[in-house]
Amino acid sequence: MTAEALSLPVLVLHLAATFYIMGLVCFVQRVHYPLFAGVGSQELPAYERAHVSRTNPVVGPPVLVEAPTAPGLVALSTSNVQHALPWLGVGLLAVICLSTSLLQVSRHRAPSLGFDTSAHRRLVTRNWIRTSAWSLRGPLVLWMVFRAWAGAST
Repeated sequence: MTAEALSLPVLVLHLAATFYIMGLVCFVQRVHYPLFAGVGSQELPAYERAHVSRTNPVVGPPVLVEAPTAPGLVALSTSNVQHALPWLGVGLLAVICLSTSLLQVSRHRAPSLGFDTSAHRRLVTRNWIRTSAWSLRGPLVLWMVFRAWAGAST
């Protein structure tokens, strides 16, 4: 199988994972994180533990698809998909990973001490980095699929 024939199925798989996560992150940003403020200081530590334990299995599988296929798309880029586009996608994933590990993980530890308005504000504000990066990745990957599809049909 040629790289061009292989790239379209990988792109479609990557697209599905990216859009799934993009939708989930947007939901968390606009609905779930803001609701933390209404949980109550005493209940917040248990609520936060439940949030993390229930979120990980929902996010984990698509991340395990998206993360390895993103650099794979660089190797599989075709004449119809500009080589810079998969690299841009990898760069956005790097931003997401750095934001998650450096900014978000520590914010999820803070609620174990009870509700803190400042910590909650930082959690919501800093999560816009991930939300924005995934919101850019969705259309980017959709464009790559469109370009690869157009090349496969000619």
